[in-house]
Amino acid sequence: MSIVVDKISKFYGDQKALNDVSFSIGKKEIVGFLGPNGAGKSTMMKILTTYLSADSGNASVNEFDVSANARAVQQSIGYLPEHNPLYLDMYVKEYLNFNCNIYKVSKDRIKEVIMLTGLETEAHKKIGQLSKGYRQRVGLANALLHDPEVLVLDEPTTGLDPNQILEIRNLIESIGNSKTVFLSTHIMQEVEAMCDRVIIINKGEIVADSKLTDLKGNEDQVVVVEFDYRVEEPFLNQLPKVKSVKNVHDFTYEITFGTSEDMRSHVFDFAHDNELKILQLYQKNSSLEDLFRQLTSD
Repeated sequence: MSIVVDKISKFYGDQKALNDVSFSIGKKEIVGFLGPNGAGKSTMMKILTTYLSADSGNASVNEFDVSANARAVQQSIGYLPEHNPLYLDMYVKEYLNFNCNIYKVSKDRIKEVIMLTGLETEAHKKIGQLSKGYRQRVGLANALLHDPEVLVLDEPTTGLDPNQILEIRNLIESIGNSKTVFLSTHIMQEVEAMCDRVIIINKGEIVADSKLTDLKGNEDQVVVVEFDYRVEEPFLNQLPKVKSVKNVHDFTYEITFGTSEDMRSHVFDFAHDNELKILQLYQKNSSLEDLFRQLTSD
């Protein structure tokens, strides 16, 4: 396993930021770490990267204990924090050369990471002259300098425009072919596009941990139907396996069923038996954002 977290807890004074958090991540997985603000995402990432110590529990990266072998963890992990710390008055190559000296790695890596992150056309510029998208690339290039096996990325696409987000997404996907990537983000579409698996944390506790396909496959089914006139909701509640009925507009209803079975035929039969005409009938697939709301709402 690339990352193993076992019953980690962390307090800030009387506030419990993490409560017995446990999960593990295999090699070459791209895992999205989701949660509302204050849920404990950044705290967990800082513990894994040895910036913070847990109050209880154990964690390891590449089989190195984050407490007992902090230096080995730092050498095997690449970290891009939410607020990317860069020296804006340095040139791109100058900055990477500076960090090569810190990591004690060959200067040949500079050219390699510049090509890997698509910085060739910007490498001669000062970092302060770059767009935010290219600054994120510089941060990723720096995180990759020592060729770590694990990348931890905290909100890597925050503040980027749609084109920049797409560029960084493609870059992370390509990196994930050879490395383990553990990333947090608030952009659900990015998780759906990039990640193999999602871990959702709320109030310091894991509320979901599953392959993205499995998580979405277990969701309730929502059928949207529009009749030719209004139907009282109690009548629709008589349909089999109904969990809820919502009148969304005029004669249009969203019916949530607690099953993965296609229930449109039952709705059609209901309309036929009650001499109703169906103007439209379709399944509404819940997005990851919908699931996130369900799992993190009070």
